[in-house]
This record gives sequence, C-alpha cells and structure tokens, in this order.
Amino acid sequence: MMLKKQISHFRKVGGLLFILLGLTAQFFAQKGASYTNPVQAGDYPDPSVIRVGKDFYATATSSEWGPEFPILHSRDLVNWNIVGVVFPKRPEWSVGNYWAPEIWQENGKFYIFYVARKAGGNLCIAAATATKPTGPYTDHGALVCQEVGSIDAFPIRDENGKLFIVWKEDGNSVNKPTPLWAQELDIKNWKLVGNRQEILRNDPNTWEGNLVEGPYIMRKGEYFYMFYSGNACCGRGCNYAMGVARSKTLLGTWEKDPANPILKGNDNANCPGHGTIVTLENGRAYMMYHAFDRKDVNYVGRQAYLDEVNWTADGWATINNGKGASKIAAAPLGVAERDEEYRFFDDFTSPTLRFGWQWQQNNIPNYKISNGFLELMPNAANALNAIGGVMAYYTTNSSYTATTQIDARSLTGDAIAGISAYGDGENALGFGLQNSKIVVWRRERNNHRKLSTHDAPAGKQLYLRMTARDGVFYSFAASSDGKNFKSVGSEQNGDYLPPWDRGIRVALTAGGAEKASARFGFLRIEPTK
Repeated sequence: MMLKKQISHFRKVGGLLFILLGLTAQFFAQKGASYTNPVQAGDYPDPSVIRVGKDFYATATSSEWGPEFPILHSRDLVNWNIVGVVFPKRPEWSVGNYWAPEIWQENGKFYIFYVARKAGGNLCIAAATATKPTGPYTDHGALVCQEVGSIDAFPIRDENGKLFIVWKEDGNSVNKPTPLWAQELDIKNWKLVGNRQEILRNDPNTWEGNLVEGPYIMRKGEYFYMFYSGNACCGRGCNYAMGVARSKTLLGTWEKDPANPILKGNDNANCPGHGTIVTLENGRAYMMYHAFDRKDVNYVGRQAYLDEVNWTADGWATINNGKGASKIAAAPLGVAERDEEYRFFDDFTSPTLRFGWQWQQNNIPNYKISNGFLELMPNAANALNAIGGVMAYYTTNSSYTATTQIDARSLTGDAIAGISAYGDGENALGFGLQNSKIVVWRRERNNHRKLSTHDAPAGKQLYLRMTARDGVFYSFAASSDGKNFKSVGSEQNGDYLPPWDRGIRVALTAGGAEKASARFGFLRIEPTK
C-alpha cells in the first residue's frame, strides 16, 4: 500500500510537468508546427530509427515482401521517404520471416541486426554492415539460431564498454516462456562469446501475457532503461502494449515499472509497441513505434507512429503522458504539417523502378521499364499461375481507388494481367484482361476461382480501376479512355485478405500462360476518405 501511495505522489508531481508540456504542445499545434500520426502510413512494423547529424534514418520489418528492409530518410522525424533497401536480394542463407531490423551506428559504421529464417531451419538473428546508412550492406550471416527461434536483437554496450546483443528466445511459439537473453558480441569475428544470461522474461499473470519482445535499451543517469513490448502483436484480436524496466547494470536485476504498460491502445491507435528512441540535438527524445490505426482496423498493417518520451519525478519513462498514441502533436523540429492524402503515382518514366515497389520474397518476378511502361513477367516456375507475377505497393488507407493502364496488345495466348488487393500468394482479390475479356477473380486459401467474365472495352489500351471501401469491400470498373469507367462484376467482400502480420497491398499481376507478359502504363492510388 505504501508503495502505491508513493507512486501516486510521484505521478502527481510529474503530472504537473506534463500539463505544462501539453499546453506547450497545444500552443505549437495552434501555430501550425504540428504533425499527425501515423508519421509513416502503410505497413511498417517494428520501426528502428537513428539520427546522423541533422538527418534521420529508419528501417522496418518487410516480412515476406522483397526487397528486404526498406531504408527511410527524414530531416524532421515527420516527413519520410524511402531512399533504399538493406538487401536488394535476400541473403542466400535465409528463406523468409524478415523481421525487426535494428539500425545502429558506431564509429562511423552502420549496422543492421535483423531476423530471418534459416533454410530448412529456425528463426535466427543476423547482422549486416555498411559505411553509409543507405548502404550497400554486407551481410555477415546468422549469429544465433535457438531451437524455438531467436528474434528481436538489440546491440548495447554495458557499463564497462563491452558490446552485447540482447534478444528474445521465441518460446511463445511453442507455448513456453519468453526470456530475453544477453550475450557479448565479438564484432570483429562476428560471433557471440562468453556466457549467455537471461535478463528478463514475461509474467503471464500481467498485461505481458505469453511474451515479452522487441527490447530497446538506453542508458540515462545511473540506470539502463529497457523498453519492451508484450502480449499479442497482430491481427484483429491483438492486445499489444509497451512497458519499461530498469537496472543499474546490463546483466543485473531488472525492475519493471509498477505503472506498466506505459503505452497501450486508445481511440486513435490499437496495439502499439516495438519501437526505438531517437534523441535530438536539443536532448528531447522521441519513440518511433508501430500501431494499427483504429479507422483502418488492420487492413493497412502496423504503421509508424511517433511520440515524445519524458521522465517522471521518480525516474520512470512515459510516452505521451501515458495516454497512448497521439493524433496531433507538436512537431519535434517545428515543421509544418505534411500532406495527409498519401497519394501514390508512378508512370514508369524513370529508368529504374522507384523505391517502395515490392514483390514476394520467394517469388521474384521478371520486369523491365522502357518507353513509359512496366513490363511484368512471372518467373518460369510461376508462369501458369494467374497471379504468378506480382509487383505491389503499400496501401496507406482502408478506402481508396487504384487505377492502372494495360497495353492490351502485350497479352498473348491465355495470359491474364490486371490489378488486385493482395494479402499474400494464397489470398487476393482482383480483376484483369484475358482473351479480350475482363475476368473478376478471387483467391482464398489458395483456391483460385473466376467470379464473372465481361466484354472488355475496345481499344489498344485498357484502364482498370479498383475501389476499396473500409478495407473490406472491393468493386471494379473498366474504361477505354481512362475517363469514363463502367462497373464490372459485383462488389466483393475481402475481409479475409490481411495476413496475420501484414497489411494489404495494391498489386499489378500477370500470369496464366507459359510466356505471360503484360505492359502497364502507370499505377495511381488515391484515398477516398
């Protein structure tokens, strides 16, 4: 009881500070120097961010999409652009589950500690290095691959300057506890040395549920602080949240904050967690983390949010004063609020594919750009698959229109090409041109079936438009001139589409014939609300 009273007292004292901070934030927001969450819309789970002088670089989980791990750049922590990828082609030793990349810097060198599944084996923690944050990165392979899986690595030097890796043993995948381990890293020879020591584990009788994961550790004053996430991360039934613990030594006894979780869901965002802190030149600190936008449910995926980290009088961290994700907050560097429309347009006039386009990491299509067209061809192993060749882009809203142009002359034989709402190779919904007909199709649990067939408008070019409503309902229309569209087929329910850990993409697709090939003139994605 005495402990609870002391905590309450300190929280009240600290609360006065937060009221003042809140008023300051409101003042800046009224002046226009504000931002709106998410700061990076789209499917960017497990974001990791660093500051390099006046620049910020971030990366995020790419899961089963290639190329692996986007690299984003910002000058203000609010406006982000994709400027590269860690791996243009997946590391040869790995076959999937590209999760939780942690970007780290030391002595002018840049490191990515990441998760991948070993071919024929387990989830592993691996590392790559570069001399610039944008790469190119050299892969150093796996560091540890425990029997039940090793994920979510974070590098940290202990109180004596020794470099350690802290990571999660993925026990929850086999109904076991989830310890967080620490072990020294020999960074010259890229191997773990010394004894492995457990420093934290989940308490199933608390908000943490069956797991703790995603550690981020920083040193402040006499303590190391570990920000970690717990419970179910993903899907509609998620209840993810973030807590904090502290210890005077890295391998010492870690004390969990009695006020945990310090970041949990609210009316703005659901299931927040797994983030990293970046400190500005003025000393203010911000946590970038992921969460599901309430209005988009889980159709867009886990998006990147940003909130300030502050400290209470009793030496514990808070994020947005414990209120959960902010919707509008004072901009870290006084920038004006960005355009919230999240429009996307690519007309393939650049000689190379712009960053942000994706494909299935285990099914890389053939493609080339020439004369303002993207020519898409499935690889030989997937040519007969109606959606064997896929080039996709993030969705940033659950309600949008996606429009593309197909050169009808580029299709031969039974080839089909079109546009789709794409969850993964087994779950997608869309329509396309095949044998001068428009075919509406549905793939669910790898069962692919044609829903309806319609006469295609005459002409050399065919325009296809897919409209998503609330992430659930999809309708289709076609045009010969890109202006006058006519509906085809009936509205379809796509609530089955999002994979457990990913959002839906808009995908251009080609396949259905041994030498399937299709030329696309552009892709435009526009939010409708």
